[in-house]
Amino acid sequence: MRRRRKERGRRNFNGDLCARRMAKNMDFNKIIERRDTYSIKYDPVSRGKPDDVLPMWVADMDFAAPACVTAALARLAEHGIFGYSEPDAAYFDIVRGWFSRRHNWRVRREWLVTAPGVVTAIYVAIRALTRRGDGVLIQQPVYYPFESAVHDTGRELLVNELIYDTNARRYVIDFDDFEEKARHAKLFVLCSPHNPVGRVWTRDELTRMGEICLRHNVAVIADEIWQDLVFPGGTHHVFAEISPELNVITATAPSKTFNLAGLNHANIFIPNEATRKKFLREYAAIGLSQPNLAGLTACKAAYQHGEPWLAGLIEHLDGNMRVLHDSLRENAPQIRFTPPEATYLAWLDFSAFERSRAEINATLENGAKLWLSDGATFGAGGAGFWRLNAACPREILQDAIARLATV
Repeated sequence: MRRRRKERGRRNFNGDLCARRMAKNMDFNKIIERRDTYSIKYDPVSRGKPDDVLPMWVADMDFAAPACVTAALARLAEHGIFGYSEPDAAYFDIVRGWFSRRHNWRVRREWLVTAPGVVTAIYVAIRALTRRGDGVLIQQPVYYPFESAVHDTGRELLVNELIYDTNARRYVIDFDDFEEKARHAKLFVLCSPHNPVGRVWTRDELTRMGEICLRHNVAVIADEIWQDLVFPGGTHHVFAEISPELNVITATAPSKTFNLAGLNHANIFIPNEATRKKFLREYAAIGLSQPNLAGLTACKAAYQHGEPWLAGLIEHLDGNMRVLHDSLRENAPQIRFTPPEATYLAWLDFSAFERSRAEINATLENGAKLWLSDGATFGAGGAGFWRLNAACPREILQDAIARLATV
């Protein structure tokens, strides 16, 4: 009885503490110094960049995590024991509730595998479900570890190049090419919502891709790490829910949603039992076992108490994208930009400038003192584009816009 009272009091404390700190914690315009915190984003010299550039490249945010997360991690630190850990039933109930509320998806506990990250899961899935020389299909321009994972594992890279529809002002799928490539593929790596082009795939688009994969017996690993960062008017559809007859591994994480990438924790859902066994066998073969205790703790707190913070975040990011769009149109109209449907990544089109990739990079880094992600690293279709991370205080974003306009 005493223990139940203690646990009930602790749960109330968690929620009350998060609520009390929420208003202060939701100041997304507060500038937080990140240098000398082991941040790869703010360590330009180590990556051959000028020391005084404004870093807006790698996809993490310049915001503190929700108060409920920092409070949970503080309690973990105070406890002082950081032994091997496993998620329990309470953890799964919170994760299941998140996906039910946010995405209308009912997951089962036996589907869940925790991993250090989504990229790790992609590597493991490729090794588990294909052999050397097998075709793996991706849609470029796309997050560059997709291509690396295919090459690093000795598989054949198959690319379904996304097409920019100038009338719709968004990227679309070449389905004829997708089907042709699927004929030669064993696995399709889906990015949904898509990084870097910012698309939220419609239910019809996902259904059609699913039908093609089913027709050609192509397994799927769906990277849905951006699923919680969809802007008003859009709806993310879980691919595995749309095509339950398909062999789909769904890779998710709280890292983009709550700025927890450094805690190395992801939730991977594998409904197919045979596929799950293959995945776990390969997972064990590369020496992975228990999850990161801090990541587990942070995920549980975020999914249990972090929704008000997330609502504030999306509002701020939506505002940033509008400011960026309007300011570029007024002050640097040569840089074409359509606000994304999801993510906090702005895909900027520099193709109007008759300059080489090297010249534009040099101008950005040495003239504007800006560090952006070169679009060519996302595949051939990314040439002429640069990716800007807009997950920052408004003052920093306006500084970046002014630097672009100046050069």
